[in-house]
Amino acid sequence: MNRFEGGSFREAKIRYLDGDYQIVSSGSFVICAMTGAQIPVDELKYWSVARQEAYADCASSLEADKRAGLLPNQSRA
Repeated sequence: MNRFEGGSFREAKIRYLDGDYQIVSSGSFVICAMTGAQIPVDELKYWSVARQEAYADCASSLEADKRAGLLPNQSRA
């Protein structure tokens, strides 16, 4: 597919790797697994390799790890 062909405003399909990702199907955004927000592919910084999910920001990534049981829940003193 030519990069100038239509369909640029659609969800990309991405394989998340350690420190990088591979675009499986081109698109302009991915969906945050925690918030449902659209994340422009060129602004994607947070994801889980194990869960193959993207996150809008570090807070969403942290919350996903807590829900997955990877981090202890913090109690306020």
